[in-house]
Amino acid sequence: MFNDYELDVNQVSKELKLQLEIIRMENTEELKAIDKERFVHIDWDHFLKLAIHHRIYSLIYVRLQELDETLIPAYVFEVLHRKFKKNTLQMLHLSAEMEQVSKSFTENEVRTLFLKGPVLAVDLYGDISLRTSSDLDILISIDDLDRVEKLLFKQGYVKDDEILTVLNDWKWRHHHKTYYHSSKKITLEIHWRLSPGPSKEPQFEELWGRKRKSSLTHFPTYYLGREDLFLFLVSHGARHGWSRLRWLVDIHQLVRQKLDWGKLNRLLNKYQYLHLGGQALILASQLLKTPMDEEMKPIIVGNRPGRLAQEAIFYMERMVNLHSNPVPEDVYKYHRRHLFSLMSNLQKFFFVMSFLYPYPEDSEALPLPKHFHFLYFPLRPVLWAWRKTKKHVLS
Repeated sequence: MFNDYELDVNQVSKELKLQLEIIRMENTEELKAIDKERFVHIDWDHFLKLAIHHRIYSLIYVRLQELDETLIPAYVFEVLHRKFKKNTLQMLHLSAEMEQVSKSFTENEVRTLFLKGPVLAVDLYGDISLRTSSDLDILISIDDLDRVEKLLFKQGYVKDDEILTVLNDWKWRHHHKTYYHSSKKITLEIHWRLSPGPSKEPQFEELWGRKRKSSLTHFPTYYLGREDLFLFLVSHGARHGWSRLRWLVDIHQLVRQKLDWGKLNRLLNKYQYLHLGGQALILASQLLKTPMDEEMKPIIVGNRPGRLAQEAIFYMERMVNLHSNPVPEDVYKYHRRHLFSLMSNLQKFFFVMSFLYPYPEDSEALPLPKHFHFLYFPLRPVLWAWRKTKKHVLS
């Protein structure tokens, strides 16, 4: 049932295939059963680059400790050990800040849901050291955004980016703002949506009603319910082409928990993410041997999830980094097409229609007083054509 669509991974490097095999081994006996020939002719420098790129070096380090040390060069252990220790300290640092932020926000009547970070590491891996995080992602109600910003400024955070906007398009075109504390060296992403629009997703009140309480901190910290977490993780991973294996390993760990698959199926259907759930399950089952059962069958229906899963292999073959500019032109074009293919028909309709809504670039091209911003709607096609013509002439 789950093997009808066989992924083509012939172009995936042997170093990445070895890491996939190491990750999916559950115990010492399984790890020791890995064919020792798999460790021959490995480019260990590339092995390290992959582990760091995919943010799975902590998990790889712990698993490699179970193997015969003669199979792996000493310097590989040393690099992984340093990264592991640094990540553990980082996660402890983030945990302390997470508790402090939660306490501060709660005292000011701001409800918070932590999306990733230490709470996810404990929930999915049982140990904060086994998952990497560089920042804290916090979901709040959009009604609390101004209050949260003032609180963060008082605590020494500064806005790390400024969203250009016209006619309040930031509320649906974007989904978070970033704040940085120079002394603590901590970045916070304050979300008012799970994903950028235009797309449907659960309202904050719904997510809050299904929240869970983390066991990590003394002061209560809350995070997403299991089914909501699955929806968030598959939409986030798909949007980034599953270009980092850490996100897929999260799915691997989450699927092995007790999910209500009927409830999840209804949730994915309601918000038109069913094909993304299928894509994630196919990738996890074939690359990480994530166990599948009959309850998951409705999520993996038709050819589309398998096709989307195959498209995601592109990012693994090329070790694509979408977070580092400039993104190569061929990768940029591929990713733009892939993002469109991920959308449902209704999402595609709203995406195309969103081009008729004014962009900040329109206000830069033709500055108008705020009370005349409504004119950008009829002027939008003209301004778009003018910018395109200007760009063509300059090139």
